[in-house]
Amino acid sequence: MTMTDPGLTPDEKAANLNLEQLKQLVGLVPYNQSTDPFPVTGWDAIVFVVGNATQTAHYYESAYGMELEAYSGPETGNRDHKSYVLRSGSCRFVISGGVSPDSLLLDHHRQHGDGVVDIALEVPDVDRCIAHARSQGARVLEKPHDISDEFGTVRIAAIAAYGDTRHTLIDRSGYTGVYLPGYVERSAGYVKRDGAPKRMFQALDHVVGNVELGKMDEWVTYYNKVMGFLNMAEFVGDDIATDYSALMSKVVANGNHRVKFPLNEPAIAKKRSQIDEFLEFYRGPGVQHLALATNDILRTVDAMRAEGVEFLATPDSYYSDPALRARIGEVRAPIEELQSRGILVDRDEDGYLLQIFTRPTGDRPTVFFELIERHGSLGFGKGNFKALFEAIEREQDSRGNL
Repeated sequence: MTMTDPGLTPDEKAANLNLEQLKQLVGLVPYNQSTDPFPVTGWDAIVFVVGNATQTAHYYESAYGMELEAYSGPETGNRDHKSYVLRSGSCRFVISGGVSPDSLLLDHHRQHGDGVVDIALEVPDVDRCIAHARSQGARVLEKPHDISDEFGTVRIAAIAAYGDTRHTLIDRSGYTGVYLPGYVERSAGYVKRDGAPKRMFQALDHVVGNVELGKMDEWVTYYNKVMGFLNMAEFVGDDIATDYSALMSKVVANGNHRVKFPLNEPAIAKKRSQIDEFLEFYRGPGVQHLALATNDILRTVDAMRAEGVEFLATPDSYYSDPALRARIGEVRAPIEELQSRGILVDRDEDGYLLQIFTRPTGDRPTVFFELIERHGSLGFGKGNFKALFEAIEREQDSRGNL
């Protein structure tokens, strides 16, 4: 099979990214799209349902450095809900909250709290993808159809994923509007601090889903069969378990590795794992965390912390461990600089990565974020799992949920 250059998406071009940057940022690889039964170009948007979209959008502007681009709400004729479209680099968030008392978004929020309802994907051929998905048994939530305005036409459809999560499939090649029909261009009055970076992060690296015990392999097979995703990695056993909690994780990705989905399920342990806690408070399967790719994690952590973002604490013993020092070798920043910020390091045969995790961003102990800076590594920080779990367990214990 001939491997071809994946090229740049319109969102990546608009963010002034190039292929070399993307290869480092998210581990982009070439592949032959023409032989893919379900070709996926990349991420389109991550759609959140929250209790207060107006305030949440402001939070992502101020704390995460995102830029407001578009809006839909009562002022634009949308009486059901408000949606704010924000961007950082090539990464787009849509923050939605119900306005009408009858809005289905309010029902979703009562069940799950703040969380991701839709992992929308850009595809070159919506009809081809839906035809393949249907032939493989996927549940089609929206048949392919067009939506149009004065800026052109978008082809759109949707399929079901784990829990109440969905994948909207979007072909916007014939559209020049700011986001989708029904949205108007909107900028915010928020002014960044002097000296704040232009953006905190440049791209979305991966989205992690938590599913019930015994369901991980079922969903891995789903992504293999329905969407043609390939298996990237597998994490099981003692190397990712602590004395109290454990999980099993497998990673699937589309052909060019722009879209990567680690899928977790709980494993039997002495006490409830972080996955069990998520499933209880989210009331079912859902998106656990989103990994945001940055080319300067130290600066990003400093800037986000200055805006009040709270990160999980890493014990000093992690940095003084001789085995860690021997395993990671030389990295771009002194260990002391990483230690002062709580940034974790992992190395594999392809290179190394730096990563750190926020505390849950909402009232429920569910969704959180990861910052990741890749230097050749295509992994997900396997060597850090145990240290991360222990940090999460300390948080669980403080909430009385361990």
